[in-house]
Amino acid sequence: MNPLRKRRSKIGLALGSGAARGLAHIGVLKALRERGISVDIIAGSSMGALVGACYARKKEIAGFEEVVLKTDWKRLARLADPNLALLFKGIIHGKKVKELLRALIGDVEFKDLEIPLAVVAADVNTGEEIVIKEGSVVEAVRASISIPAIFTPVKFSFRDKDGLGEKKRFLIDGGIVNPVPVDIAKKMGAAFIIASNIIHKPKKRKSPDRTKKRKLSVPISLAQKMSVISSKNPALTALNSKINQLIRENKDKIQGFRGVSEIFKKMTAKGSQRIDPATPNIFDTIVQAIYTMEYELVKLRIKEADVVINPATGRIGSLEFYKGQEAILEGYKAVMKEKQLNSFDTKAG
Repeated sequence: MNPLRKRRSKIGLALGSGAARGLAHIGVLKALRERGISVDIIAGSSMGALVGACYARKKEIAGFEEVVLKTDWKRLARLADPNLALLFKGIIHGKKVKELLRALIGDVEFKDLEIPLAVVAADVNTGEEIVIKEGSVVEAVRASISIPAIFTPVKFSFRDKDGLGEKKRFLIDGGIVNPVPVDIAKKMGAAFIIASNIIHKPKKRKSPDRTKKRKLSVPISLAQKMSVISSKNPALTALNSKINQLIRENKDKIQGFRGVSEIFKKMTAKGSQRIDPATPNIFDTIVQAIYTMEYELVKLRIKEADVVINPATGRIGSLEFYKGQEAILEGYKAVMKEKQLNSFDTKAG
């Protein structure tokens, strides 16, 4: 019997890590709802944790999609905490990131979510997988998205098993230990697991032509389905307000950091002339190295899923968040063409 026909079976959704490519999960969620698939449980790593948290709060993703498509990512990048004193802990120490996450997700705890959610992180000292299902959702997501060397590890306190004290851990990106947490969704009680995976076999990407803006070709009918209803989105308003506030508050610090950056640029100008312009930058190098490692883990993890959705996001760079529309579309298309979901007969939640 096709397990999709079991009306009472809990449906679990495992959302994988993937930085900007992980925005495809938004399209996956939109398409699942359109196909009448009600998600009962969500487990997410890294970007999957963020998208999952935004959906789990109110069972809707349109608001977050609008934020992704209308955010000025260049302005947002200016808020990378320019603190040279913490450079050896991580380029971005995350206080501002946490404030922005709070504007997106809200100041909520796991018990306030409409859909049960598990967020996966990793203990940087022991390499242990840490599954967070209680407390602050923002704190958990902040830990799960902390790419090593780019974000500083997040200090997290857990109660000892005997309940007599607390144990402090420093957490990093959940994708390091469990890039597509299918097993976590299963442990939470899901009988049927759908995995959304955007980590594919590493391959050489062509260097982007910065002089040309590539237009995304979308069929008119599909574009209508993918369109975001224009409204006064509280999350978008809150995010823009927070961005403006943080830029004002840190204006002097940002300008000072730019001055230091200019000095370093001049110092390295001669050396950089001897480097091929196509050489990946430090951020892409770090993230791509992590994905290469995660790919081997993914091959094992997704075997436990009943259906695996594989959005074609290979041409989207790890930090190319401005390609959100393209990523969302790929996630949407991947679900709509998945034949294993054709016999699903449950109404979307």
